[in-house]
Amino acid sequence: FAMTMASSVVTQVVRLPSSGPWPTLNPFLFCVHHLDRYPAGNAAMGPIDSLAGRNLGMDFAGKDGWNMYHGTDVPGFPRHPHRGFETVTLVRKGLIDHSDSLGCAGRFGFGDCQWMTAGKGIVHCEMFPLLNQEDRNTLDLFQIWLNLPARSKMVDPHFTMLWAEEIPRFQTGTGVEVVTVSGQLDGAGSPPPCPPNSWAAQANAEIAIWTIALEPGASWTLPPGPEGVNRALYFVNGEAVEIGDQSLNSRVRADLVPTAAVDLRNPSSAVKTELLLLQGRPIDEPIAQHGPFVMNSRDEIVQAFRDYQATEFGGWPWPSDGPVHSRERGRFARFMDGHEEAPSKETATTTSAAPPASVKTGAEA
Repeated sequence: FAMTMASSVVTQVVRLPSSGPWPTLNPFLFCVHHLDRYPAGNAAMGPIDSLAGRNLGMDFAGKDGWNMYHGTDVPGFPRHPHRGFETVTLVRKGLIDHSDSLGCAGRFGFGDCQWMTAGKGIVHCEMFPLLNQEDRNTLDLFQIWLNLPARSKMVDPHFTMLWAEEIPRFQTGTGVEVVTVSGQLDGAGSPPPCPPNSWAAQANAEIAIWTIALEPGASWTLPPGPEGVNRALYFVNGEAVEIGDQSLNSRVRADLVPTAAVDLRNPSSAVKTELLLLQGRPIDEPIAQHGPFVMNSRDEIVQAFRDYQATEFGGWPWPSDGPVHSRERGRFARFMDGHEEAPSKETATTTSAAPPASVKTGAEA
């Protein structure tokens, strides 16, 4: 729910739910933060601990600090469809195994981001293999849904891997790190390109997806953005954060004046503060959503269900609903044309510099 506390740089503060999706601003549809401290893995890459007392297939209760979600042996989200929007999945710790109806596959994590345009329809699964058999397997990820304009809702599905080695990490040298998945920061490197039909690829979309970490006592000024965008800052982890002249000590979304520079400070003497920035120009079109389908009208939603029932968006070429890749397999992506890629270990992405003065959009980068 919305709280008061507006200021010269904050227009509204919204308290975040204790679990489940967070409220978002157009053009974003959905944002969720998964933090699961899984136990050691077993031979099948599931949890070694007993699954007794869990509602398998719908386990979101957080028992013992982790969830199986829709998985029954390996945690995760077995096959499910999408149409009409994009998923941006940033995995900060742990791994995801991806498989889809186009025959594509991948394993990504530890700073990687998968950016998937569902377009006219795709079925995929996102499983969380627990590779470590000796110690805990922590999973920390954001999944963000970004809308598509009507002209792009029925494009061919596509996914792009943004490997951790390619995503810029801007460090001030004073306890601040900014990871720029999309939207360039002056003084940092250019983020890798998003999919070609993404709203973020449009010249005026002004999409920025950043994580901001402030060590105890650290401060940084978020540079001003362009007029006409929605700009939200999520307080993800930490004891407290100061945003402009407001001090916040609970998980909230702070909606910002987009053209204002915003002073950020971590007042804690012991605990790091972590923030997520979502910025973008809204898509001025009607939204019709039903579960995993996001279109512009109810009739289009009905058609999406009919198409999925008739075609399964290409079928499912995998032996199970939630396949995982071999334990020995490293991070990789295999695309529809059969070619594979893996992260380059030589790519330098960390930049240390003085705080930047302005922000550019991903399309300008």
